[in-house]
Amino acid sequence: MTGAPGRGSGIRTPDQRLRVFASSTLRELEPERRAVRAAIERLQLAPVMFELGARPHPPRDLYRAYLEQSDVFVGIYGERYGWVAPGEEVSGLEDEYRLAPPAMPRLIYLRDDQEREPRLAELIARIERDDTASYKAFSTPDDLAALVAADLATLLAERFDASRAGPAPAATSVDLLAARIPSPYTRLIGRERELADVLALLDDRSNRLVTLLGPGGIGKSRLAIAVAQAAGDRFPDGTAFVALENVLEPELLLPTIGAAIGVRDTGEQPLEQRLAIALEGRRMLIVLDNFEQLLAAAPILVRLFTVAPDASFLVTSRALLRVRGERAFEVPPLATHDPASPDSIARASTSPAVELLIERAHAVKPDFEATPATIGAIVGICRVLEGLPLAIELAAARIRVLTPAAMLQRLDRQLPLLVDASRDLPPRQRTLRSTIEWSTGLLAEPERRMLRDLSVCSPGFSLESIEALAEARGWDVDVYAALETLVDSSLLEQDDVDGQAVFSMLATVREHGVEQLQAAGEEDAARDAHAAVYAALARREGRGLGFSDQMDAVGRLNLERGNLRTAVRHLTRAGDAETAADVAWRLFLYWWMGAHLTEVAHWMEEAVAGAARPLPPRTRAIAAFFVGWRDMWAAPSHDIPTSLLAAADAFEGEGDALGAAMCIATAGFAEITTADHDLPRASVWLEEGARRFRALGAGWGESLALVALARIDALAGDLASATERSSRAIAAAAGSGDRFAATVAMHHLARMHLFGGRIEEAEQLLLTATADSVALRHEEGIAYGLEGLAAIAALRDDEERAGVLAGAAAAIRRRTAVFDAPEFVFHTRYLDELAERGDAARLRAAEERGRDYGAVEAAEYALTGRLRPADAA
Repeated sequence: MTGAPGRGSGIRTPDQRLRVFASSTLRELEPERRAVRAAIERLQLAPVMFELGARPHPPRDLYRAYLEQSDVFVGIYGERYGWVAPGEEVSGLEDEYRLAPPAMPRLIYLRDDQEREPRLAELIARIERDDTASYKAFSTPDDLAALVAADLATLLAERFDASRAGPAPAATSVDLLAARIPSPYTRLIGRERELADVLALLDDRSNRLVTLLGPGGIGKSRLAIAVAQAAGDRFPDGTAFVALENVLEPELLLPTIGAAIGVRDTGEQPLEQRLAIALEGRRMLIVLDNFEQLLAAAPILVRLFTVAPDASFLVTSRALLRVRGERAFEVPPLATHDPASPDSIARASTSPAVELLIERAHAVKPDFEATPATIGAIVGICRVLEGLPLAIELAAARIRVLTPAAMLQRLDRQLPLLVDASRDLPPRQRTLRSTIEWSTGLLAEPERRMLRDLSVCSPGFSLESIEALAEARGWDVDVYAALETLVDSSLLEQDDVDGQAVFSMLATVREHGVEQLQAAGEEDAARDAHAAVYAALARREGRGLGFSDQMDAVGRLNLERGNLRTAVRHLTRAGDAETAADVAWRLFLYWWMGAHLTEVAHWMEEAVAGAARPLPPRTRAIAAFFVGWRDMWAAPSHDIPTSLLAAADAFEGEGDALGAAMCIATAGFAEITTADHDLPRASVWLEEGARRFRALGAGWGESLALVALARIDALAGDLASATERSSRAIAAAAGSGDRFAATVAMHHLARMHLFGGRIEEAEQLLLTATADSVALRHEEGIAYGLEGLAAIAALRDDEERAGVLAGAAAAIRRRTAVFDAPEFVFHTRYLDELAERGDAARLRAAEERGRDYGAVEAAEYALTGRLRPADAA
């Protein structure tokens, strides 16, 4: 067993923003908990709540670990004292208050109840005597939410003021867009030898591609995570973990890998070429998880060997890729006995399979212990399940209701029959599928139906979407109680992303559910309902993308991007091109900000080609827009503006004024990209697009059109007009609350101020835009800000600052392979002039140091002037 949880325990809070731990009784104060959670999230803080927790851990371990990682304690008390667990003297409610560190701010809220249970009254009396806690009364959940929001805002202001004279917070050099290695909730058991063997394979530079091979549920992904975590020193340029479970089209393999390592597929340059730039000289490990559905894309992976000669690839798959250079490593089941003594229960009790079952059983039943009376049955369970980790975890989840002996008896009786019924599968796959069948057979029928319907979801679906699917499919079940049962049974996994509960289903469990839907003739109905849920999400969240709730909308969509993909795929296959196009259209800004427009263009081409009936003009116009946007970068020609203007007419004929504006403005962009562009004609289209956007109140569109016009003015040498248009672009974006478009406009106006000698005005704009780009996780924006600030530092003869900022910006651009047009690269001339008149060696040395800065680290230096400790020394 592991030790007490804490900062090194592996139990993680929802995210690493400032964390607010909320304590209360669960059922009594459920409306209040929802209100507090909403108030915390409105302040962009992370709520830390028991119901968002990691299920494999005992409750007490969970809240203690969460408390150790939290920054503020919020206690909400009503009438009840809470449940006192067997063997404990106080309830979890009091234990949480006691365990809150003395230095942690404590905000206490008391509901105006007429009576309180005696032990709660005693606890509140102690709180009132505690001069380190703030406490207030409330009447309704809305009152409570207002109090919490106000108190947290005040607390943050006080702490910010107090910190101004203090030390700088620790910076991070982690790439903003790199795919992090998943943090597993549980420790790896019994894989020490496999871990060492795979690391040894990767140490041999001739093994460019190592494939972890095995059936579903054998533990390939978990081993890959462990390898990635242990391989840090071997790969100095980092590790990217790329989940491919939502990716089915071979054409999307490179864009998915690019997004994982921070290379956005903007379409302005062939992606393979940009990956070559980004990966040149980088010794990094790229983990590709669940490759089996992309075997047709294996030759594309081979091409990456050439463009990324220093990168290594670790792949998990149920089947070999069968490409040159592949080194297969078959992941074995966990040992269930000592090979030297196969019949010895005493020696088998120390096997990895038994250790896994005991640990997982203890997680769901904290008082579970293996005893001499039960160890024989425990060993028997592991042997019947053939050491398959997922099968063992499914069995362990049932320890709360079945003794080991009762479980073994049922498995001995039922499993052989189920295995015999699946003879078309490989042996171990038969055992795993049969274990899933056995585990789901212990559910009530409404829970089984819910699980079947959820199997059409891709990994990462929210509670809100589950509720919508429940309504669409008419589940006769308490959704919350059923979810708890499915999570506790290890049939669903629960994770926490930005304070939101997000659910997933393991691939093997999902496949079983889909098979059950097919057998019942319900797959199409379930997928139709799923698509309807996500079409509604697109319509709802798309409204906020260009306005003040942009960040909330992007965060919500990020949670469920895989399911948006799944929904569009189903709509396309079902011949419903109209709805597929509408979903894509409403999320244009989201696809653009996330660099997914090439992917969307691919969807639209499939939707048009597979349409079951003649398409309405608006649907064809949407498809033409996305294909035109992609092709204006990939294959620019004068035919593209013509196609976009025809699409604008179609939008206008359908009464879609925003669509018409977007197509007209984009025709201007497309004309600029041609080799023999007609800038006056492009300007006319951009001006018309800006006018239409302005009339519609779409400030984000007006802003982007005005920025393009300002760039044309700058090329023509008309700085006054470029300055005026850039100022209008900022105002338009700010008017609609679009921070992304505003930062783009700020960078351009700052350049105009710099060229005009208005250094202070330029600097303030660049500092603001850089800070906003960090908040938006937009690395290209950070690079623009660093370049502008480097130029200003050069004008002030500050070799150190100019060099560090320029070097950091160059590193970001090389790593993301996003470069400005040569005619707009301006900061280098200021650096060259400084090198001529100043200390060139000091400037170049600072540039080299800056190349080692991460994006956030460099932005912090730009905003605060504080160097990294190593450089400051």
